[in-house]
Amino acid sequence: MSRTPPARRLRLGMPRRVFSQVLLMQLTIAAGVVVLATGLFLAPLSHQLDDQAMRRALAIAQTTAAVPQIAEDLENTRPTVEGPVQREAERIRKASGAEYVVVMNTRGVRWSHTDTKQIGRIVSTDPSQALAGKEVMQIDSGTLGRSARGKVPLRDSDGHIIGAVSVGIEYDSVRARLIHAIPGLFAYAGGALAVGALAAWLISRRVQRQTRDLAFSDISGLLAEREAMLHGIREGVVALDRAGRIRLVNDEAQRLLSIGDEVVGRSPDEALGEGRTADVLAGRVSGTDLLTVRGQRVLVANRMPTDDGGAVATLRDRTELEQLGRELDSTHGLIDALRAQDHEHANRMHTLLGLLELEMYDDAVEFVGEVVGDHRVTAEQVTEKIEDPLLAALLVGKATVAAERGVALWVSDRTRLPDRLIDPRGLVTVVGNLVDNALDAVGGTPHARVEVELRAEGRTATLRVRDTGPGIPAEQRELVFTEGWSTKKPPAHGKRGIGLSLVRRLAERQGGSAAVTEADGGGAQFTVVLPEALTEPALEPALTAPVKAAVEEETR
Repeated sequence: MSRTPPARRLRLGMPRRVFSQVLLMQLTIAAGVVVLATGLFLAPLSHQLDDQAMRRALAIAQTTAAVPQIAEDLENTRPTVEGPVQREAERIRKASGAEYVVVMNTRGVRWSHTDTKQIGRIVSTDPSQALAGKEVMQIDSGTLGRSARGKVPLRDSDGHIIGAVSVGIEYDSVRARLIHAIPGLFAYAGGALAVGALAAWLISRRVQRQTRDLAFSDISGLLAEREAMLHGIREGVVALDRAGRIRLVNDEAQRLLSIGDEVVGRSPDEALGEGRTADVLAGRVSGTDLLTVRGQRVLVANRMPTDDGGAVATLRDRTELEQLGRELDSTHGLIDALRAQDHEHANRMHTLLGLLELEMYDDAVEFVGEVVGDHRVTAEQVTEKIEDPLLAALLVGKATVAAERGVALWVSDRTRLPDRLIDPRGLVTVVGNLVDNALDAVGGTPHARVEVELRAEGRTATLRVRDTGPGIPAEQRELVFTEGWSTKKPPAHGKRGIGLSLVRRLAERQGGSAAVTEADGGGAQFTVVLPEALTEPALEPALTAPVKAAVEEETR
């Protein structure tokens, strides 16, 4: 037997969706404003209508008191129903629409009244202020009920007060005017409320589209998840607004770009300085997986525009991968060189075997001496001029690779570099990149030759690498140092355009420079100046001979 699902309880309260909550709040505000405005309008309207009625009554009283015949008849006749004062007062009452027009003497005795029975009697309200010469406006109750009243003194031809005139406006007519104005006021209020409701609905619909019809709790959760994701992922994220200013930088981007929160609100050029990294973030360089160098890091950047006119750029650290890629390229080159050496060694061994079988022992000894001597001469030539073991070993290895590729790699006779480098690995990177580029440039050309010159003057090291290749056009001599720019096909591990950029950055970080010119006789000449590459001459250690011996032993 299946269980009957429980009935859903009706939940009362605020709706969950942003659209519904904004619409409800705006309708509430609009209705409240309309009710408040209506109330604020009705309150002074009632007082305004009372004041208008009193002023009207006072004006009629002033007009009546200004008739000279009334004052003369008040002095010369008695208060009767058919008296001249009664007739004139009734004429004025009917003409003005007043409820009553009462003319009285100084004792308060009526000479006229709407109710003829009241003629000759004393008035029901105090006339003392009017008899004292003052004009009075008031809302008061009398024999005819509540009315708006105006009282003025009545004077004779000499200006003496001989009585007073009291005029009343029926108060029910004032109330009727107020009630008559209310429907029209409510109509205007209803129209204003309708316009406010329509505007609230349109605004709420816009909010609904922009918030994707989410609830406030969903938006709060998304913001929390976004913060956790942005600051937790191992990829740099930089968000820019439609004006190109940075509006968000996560922790990884701050680490990769060596910046802080103070860059928020600035343009990439202001935050990072001019360069390829700022160009990539600003969108001045298009493409995917763009390579750029920031400090000592190689970064891969991608920029994606957003619907609001801004953009989001992601950054990945490719420093280690690029280093591994370059080492892989070097390893492939060494493997090819070793494969060629193995083939050549096999040929030499066959030659030696043939000489021995032919019992040409002297020729065999001479042949072995020549083979070993050539390699020893190459190592000795390098170590005599370059005393740093890492750099010397690099050039010996590069000479072997160059020979297998049909390229003559020479160390210039002017080369002199003592063993007092501050950053040997940095110089190895510079020399390795320039020599590799030179070998690639002269590959496949006749009489290919690469010459390396290293000289030290005080603490300054100057490196020149010349080749006999096609050279670099003048208009491209600055572009070759731009990150990501290269004329070569990309290797299997990634993209080119990093080596020369690293060379220039390393030189500039030490206050030096890197440039390319045309070599004598054609080809290209790269010149790198490192002003702070060596220690002071007095600190040079006396280890030249052991270093040479170690390098020679290692290269045998």
